[in-house]
Amino acid sequence: MTQAPIWSKGFAAIVGLALVVPILAVVPVAFSERSFVRLPPESYSLRWWNAFLADASWRNALITSLQVATLSSILAVATGTAAALGIQKLGPSGRKIATGLFLGPAVAPVIVLAVGLYALARASGLVGSVTGLVIAHTMLALPYAVLNIGVSVAAVDPRLAMAAAGLGAGNWRIFRTITLPLILPGVVGGAVFAFVTSFDEVVLAIFLSGPRVKTLPVRIWEEIRVEYTPVVAVAATIMIALALLGAAASRLVSRRDQ
Repeated sequence: MTQAPIWSKGFAAIVGLALVVPILAVVPVAFSERSFVRLPPESYSLRWWNAFLADASWRNALITSLQVATLSSILAVATGTAAALGIQKLGPSGRKIATGLFLGPAVAPVIVLAVGLYALARASGLVGSVTGLVIAHTMLALPYAVLNIGVSVAAVDPRLAMAAAGLGAGNWRIFRTITLPLILPGVVGGAVFAFVTSFDEVVLAIFLSGPRVKTLPVRIWEEIRVEYTPVVAVAATIMIALALLGAAASRLVSRRDQ
């Protein structure tokens, strides 16, 4: 195998640093003792973590985000698994058309989706409710679940299911004992992408949130409109930590099944 030249590795490292450093820069700010943002902080403290936990609005926003992201990922994975299994049974042309339809929410501008969903949610009384946010975030996360699970489904040998059916196994038993274990890495990956997509989403949440129901990104957006304090960095650090934990869990499942 031909190794990449040193200059290409150096360029990749520079690009990687340019992408990662601005994201990780908020972490030391979250532990700053001062009330203004400065890098690196002059002194470190848990002052802003205490402020985050003591403020009911921040706590409620975090709980709402976790609740919405969890429910959205469950619905997206369940729907995405059924969709991926169904798409795999179509012909080449039908597979491309069906996949394109499911990718629609990922391709369309989020602001366009937000306006349309807001009109529907307002007509049905779902604005400012967890249900409205879950439905919207499920739609936005579904393409990532379909793609991840679809890759795993395509790699499954269909002769395994045919052999099990020939031995008398029903459809549910075939799925539970053969299909699901084989596509588990894709299911976990789809769940992680769905969870992170929902947890980080802000445009749809701004349109569909209400005074009593708002997600953590919406709370961050409201805070920085008035003043950017290190408590915002605390919320951002929590979001980064959850994304890293999800990626680590997905990677662990993938390595166990290799």
